[in-house]
Amino acid sequence: MNGYFRLINKENGSFLRLLPPSGDGKPVDVIDVVEYLTMKNYTCDMAGLKRAVEGAGKEAQEIRLNNEKRFPERECYKLSIGADKMQAYAKFYAASEGGENMTAQEMINDLKLRGIKCGIRTDAIEGFFAKRNYLEEILVAEGKEPVQGKHAYIEYQFNTDKKAKPTLNEDGSVDFFHLNILNHCNKGDVLAILHPETPGKPGEDLLGNRIQPAEVRKETLKYGNNIDISDDRTMLISRVDGHVELVEGSVFVSDELVVENVDNSTGNIEYEGNVQINGNVATNFQVSAKGNIMVKGVVEGAQLTAGGNIIIARGMNGMGRGVLKAGGNIISKFLENATAEAEGYVASESILHSRVTAGSEVNVDGRRGFITGGKVCAAGSINVKTLGSEMGASTVVEVGTDPRIKARINQLQKQIGEDTKLLQTVQPTLIFAKQKLAKGVKLSPEQIQQVQSMAALNQQKTEAITAANKEMEELQKQVGNEAETMVRVKGEVYPGTQICIGDVSMVVQKTMHYCRFVKERGDVKMAPL
Repeated sequence: MNGYFRLINKENGSFLRLLPPSGDGKPVDVIDVVEYLTMKNYTCDMAGLKRAVEGAGKEAQEIRLNNEKRFPERECYKLSIGADKMQAYAKFYAASEGGENMTAQEMINDLKLRGIKCGIRTDAIEGFFAKRNYLEEILVAEGKEPVQGKHAYIEYQFNTDKKAKPTLNEDGSVDFFHLNILNHCNKGDVLAILHPETPGKPGEDLLGNRIQPAEVRKETLKYGNNIDISDDRTMLISRVDGHVELVEGSVFVSDELVVENVDNSTGNIEYEGNVQINGNVATNFQVSAKGNIMVKGVVEGAQLTAGGNIIIARGMNGMGRGVLKAGGNIISKFLENATAEAEGYVASESILHSRVTAGSEVNVDGRRGFITGGKVCAAGSINVKTLGSEMGASTVVEVGTDPRIKARINQLQKQIGEDTKLLQTVQPTLIFAKQKLAKGVKLSPEQIQQVQSMAALNQQKTEAITAANKEMEELQKQVGNEAETMVRVKGEVYPGTQICIGDVSMVVQKTMHYCRFVKERGDVKMAPL
């Protein structure tokens, strides 16, 4: 219990008795005594009061205040209310000797008279009157704090940081060709989730004034084309395969990627849809798209792979390492020192020192319209203005067979040859083992295991040869109709140019003009256009 004091009124004057604390209680503070005496209009000798307070830390002390006899003082309290009117503390003072004590209900009624309408802590008040501990601040009333709400926020399911970050390799080096700037998405992917705002709840101060919580921020999902929104408007879902990005707070999905250039600023591009490049593609970079690739500038020694068409408005200077591969057609103003493979046709104004293959035709038209150097192959026809060169650059054109089929046939022939050679080494061993078993010779477990392995290999390679021969027969049927394929030259064809149609070829011996080359009676023949 805290130390405390009480007034004593005697016939010969007023006195103050100070009592020491017990246990862990606090001793009397001189400030508490002065506050009480001032509140009750008592005067005292400050020097004597201080000595008495100091002594009251160990034993009871009593000092005379004045010679005046006064009426007893009731038990009372001092109420302190915070500036925000959210908390009220009471400090109780003991009644004078012979004075009356307060009751809990009296205290509660008094608080209400003071204007405190809510938050009265009845339990704390009753706790004090059950076991009085004077000169201790007790929280007797507390307002209700408002419950703050939560702002709405959007959780994006893709990287919204547009700063290009190079890929870190396992060895710690940095790959600046892969900058991770694209956010690929698939049809049905959730792109963004809206977490709605949570409204707050108002509070109330001691006087009953309403305290409003802070306003919460609302959010809505903003989006463009190719995106669906859920019925409750809390999720954005991609309607197509493509790439997703956040632009000024709105989510956009496009199945066409548009970039200015492909260089150190973008790194390699790998995309599910179409790619449009407004500028150029720099050397050593790669662009891969499942759709079309459109380049409005120049392609240098880069690699472009498209599931659809490749269109290069200003041409390609491959520098001996540029590669184009298209599941559709390749259209380029010019092709120089490049490799181009198209499942459809190839169209260009000029082809210089390049290797070009097309699943249908190769058309080299335009003002220049020449094929000089390299090798150009087409399953259909080749149409060109100028073929070869006056300087005798090695130029080969080939028509009548799909280059891919021809390559596959060559691969199968090589596979059949290797497998046949392997069988020629395995089969004698199997025959010899069979002969031993027929004579009753017992083989060791190791020999039996070896024979079983060789028998399995023999069966596997035999089946592989059979399957390869069957596939080769089917491919032979798909070889183009050589009677309908030809090389058309609308200008000049120069000596030294090799022209192949199917399995026959010829080398042009002298300059020819406005002619076509066809297969006739097992030979390549020249005929007028």
